Amino acid sequence: MNAKTLTSTGLVAVALAAGASAAYAQSSQNNNRQAPAPAVEKCYGVAMAGKNDCAAGPGTTCAGTSVRNYQGNAWKNVPRGTCTSIRTPAGNGSLTPITR
Repeated sequence: MNAKTLTSTGLVAVALAAGASAAYAQSSQNNNRQAPAPAVEKCYGVAMAGKNDCAAGPGTTCAGTSVRNYQGNAWKNVPRGTCTSIRTPAGNGSLTPITR
């Protein structure tokens, strides 16, 4: 081998190593990504007592504090687009607080 061939071979090796490092870094980033959170919406009046996700009205603090089933001012996260089709013995779910 002459010096020119040796230099060319060295440059190719460096380029391949750099490419492999970049591919590994990209692969690592893709593996660290989490799946996007599912689209949800707040649905009032569908939670069972003590099973709400938040906002249960005066005298309560947040999650798990509703005092009765289907409480109109307590909400539960549900898949987007399903709230108003959820039927309960007290009526359908609502995207806004309701009086019950």
